[in-house]
Amino acid sequence: MAKSKILFSLLFLLFTLFELFSSIIVTAEHPPFHRSISPKSLHLDRQKLSHLHFYFHDTVSGPRPTAVRVAQAQMTDKFPTQFGAVAMADDPLTIGPEPESKLIGRAQGIYASASQNDLGLMMVMNFEFSEGKYNGSTLSLLGRNAVFSAVREMPIVGGSGIFRFGRGYAVAKTHLFNTTTLDAIVEYNVYVFHY
Repeated sequence: MAKSKILFSLLFLLFTLFELFSSIIVTAEHPPFHRSISPKSLHLDRQKLSHLHFYFHDTVSGPRPTAVRVAQAQMTDKFPTQFGAVAMADDPLTIGPEPESKLIGRAQGIYASASQNDLGLMMVMNFEFSEGKYNGSTLSLLGRNAVFSAVREMPIVGGSGIFRFGRGYAVAKTHLFNTTTLDAIVEYNVYVFHY
């Protein structure tokens, strides 16, 4: 009986040690999914505020549109606001309002008619820059664009590259809207905090 108690105690001790060592090994192989780090370790010690000014060219007509309707509800055509229509865009961003003005990037994303009563678009856009020090950097815009308001403000919710940890706002103002073709040129002033 005493031998079986000793044997049981030894087996229990071995099992406990095995569990302890295997949990240490598992912990060593799989670090925790989160940890706190110093912002300075990512060179995030000095925040900047940048102002960008450009023109957004949204072309829905002609042989080479830059924005195309990709979906709509069965009832979309019954609404004067085209409620439910969704468009995918790859619009050029230029320094000036002229289409042949210097290209500095593209606005890539979707916009959708999200209002039944006025022309209010839900905008989900990435401004992808291809010029100078901003080449390869992006800003992400997510917000409501009340198209017929003289000035619209939409949030900048993130960024990449130079604009990593970016946040701010964009002010949009229609420069030109063709009521026949529905093509538009929109002036943007973007103010963004970044590191």
